[in-house]
Amino acid sequence: MDQKNDQHKSFTERVRDHRLLSTFALLGTLSVGVVAGSVLTGTVHGAQQGQVDTRDATPLRVPTPSTESNQFATIAKQVGPAVVKINIEQLPKQSTAPKTQRRGRRGQGGESGDQGDMQDFFNRFFGGQGGQGGGGDDEDGPAGAEKRALGSGFIVDPRGYIITNNHVVDKADRIYVKLAGDSETDLGHVGHVVGVDKDTDIAVVKIDSSTPLPTVKMGNSEAEQLGDWVLAIGSPFDLSQTVTAGIVSAKNRSIGEGGAATQFQRFIQTDAAINPGNSGGPLLNMHGEVIGVNTAIFTQSGGAAGVGFAVPSNTVIDVYNMLISPEHKVIRGSIGISFQGGQSSAVGRIYGFAKGGVLISAVTAGMPAAKAGLQPQDVITSIDSRPVKDGDDLVANISARRPGSTVRLGYLRGGKEESATVGIANRTDTIEALNGKQGGDDQDSSADQPDASATFGKLGISVQAVPANILQQKKLSGGVVITDVKPGSFAEDLSPFALSKGDIIIEVNRKSVIDAQSFRSIINALKSGDDVVFVVRPGQARDRTNNFVGGTLP
Repeated sequence: MDQKNDQHKSFTERVRDHRLLSTFALLGTLSVGVVAGSVLTGTVHGAQQGQVDTRDATPLRVPTPSTESNQFATIAKQVGPAVVKINIEQLPKQSTAPKTQRRGRRGQGGESGDQGDMQDFFNRFFGGQGGQGGGGDDEDGPAGAEKRALGSGFIVDPRGYIITNNHVVDKADRIYVKLAGDSETDLGHVGHVVGVDKDTDIAVVKIDSSTPLPTVKMGNSEAEQLGDWVLAIGSPFDLSQTVTAGIVSAKNRSIGEGGAATQFQRFIQTDAAINPGNSGGPLLNMHGEVIGVNTAIFTQSGGAAGVGFAVPSNTVIDVYNMLISPEHKVIRGSIGISFQGGQSSAVGRIYGFAKGGVLISAVTAGMPAAKAGLQPQDVITSIDSRPVKDGDDLVANISARRPGSTVRLGYLRGGKEESATVGIANRTDTIEALNGKQGGDDQDSSADQPDASATFGKLGISVQAVPANILQQKKLSGGVVITDVKPGSFAEDLSPFALSKGDIIIEVNRKSVIDAQSFRSIINALKSGDDVVFVVRPGQARDRTNNFVGGTLP
């Protein structure tokens, strides 16, 4: 009967009982120690204690409270009332959708591309997107029961507008916002989602209040420097108004695997303790201004390890302003191309953009870049006559432009300078068009074939002609498929991306590869110290995007 009753206890009661049991266990341990100490003292030191004359001892007194406080305390007192605890509930749902396994694309970034989701990201960096329950940092009950989770947030408008993380409120059926002065037994104010942006993991929630609410002051994240002191305030493990201190450890930190899913995420790194429940809370500078939204940690234990990440306030402000607009969504510009991030210097030298530029991997049909005549392997070098540094620079510039506007792009084609006026489309539209154009399947392109094969010692790979059915599926006119890669070879040690079994090589140093014989001819001409750049179609990729993999022969 007791077990049955316990299963029907409320979430609050179960948490309370857990805390009480923990407290009692601690007190019980201490009691044993005191009793043992008393016995030992009475038998060994009792006579000696009786001989001590304490008439000359001065009693201790509680001093008058000091009116001075340090800067940390001042900031905590000033900002604390505007920091909230967010509790969410997710009702049981019976899903009929089949489970699928997502496939990543090696090194694939892009000005537009598959948004995907953040599940794998948060599994690695914050114990799961929404924990096991789907929203916030999870404290859920048994399987099939109502899920409950928690996070943090902060008020930026006295009318009740609150900034938090998207993963805190994602998939929530009910949202409750508890203010700093609310009773611990209250659920809090009912929250309503105004809008979310999955690309930056930012959400805006609104609560109703009969009186103006305390707010935080937003700061400029660009002004912060490495080593500056910062404070984090939030509700780790359901402990409201927890304040931790640290410094800015790094800026512009990318912690995902690259690609479109994380290209808008550049974090402030801090060693201020951030734990599950801190998600969505503010990271503050020494002026008491919010310079980041605490979003993720890198941990192997599930707790803080001194490596936390916050979305910069400048990014948060831009996203917030779009989410409170009449559309309640973030609108980003796009021209409809994909590019590969993290390329080796050899790629830049072969394609002539060692000092900056973006090498196009794919152009989405029907989108502005295609209409303007841009092609794969063109190198974008400028935007409205301003040099383009890299892919991040291109994305930041284009995404900030409004759909319907135009931009003048300078680019290189075969080493010759060209330019074109390119329209700006809605990024959402270009993503849908790209996903609609994806083709091919997951068949293994390394199937045994009777075609001629070749093994080249200087690269450490074996290749053979691509099967005809694979050429048709991937819309290729030729190439060779890698059938084996020697461990520790040049091909395996390429950085940041190595060649892999199943990859299809369609070009080497801008020369087309038709079959094993043409590949042999190109490779035989290479010598030690030469740059080697492969244009590769990943064998298992479901789209037709090329990767550029290169290095310098030892």
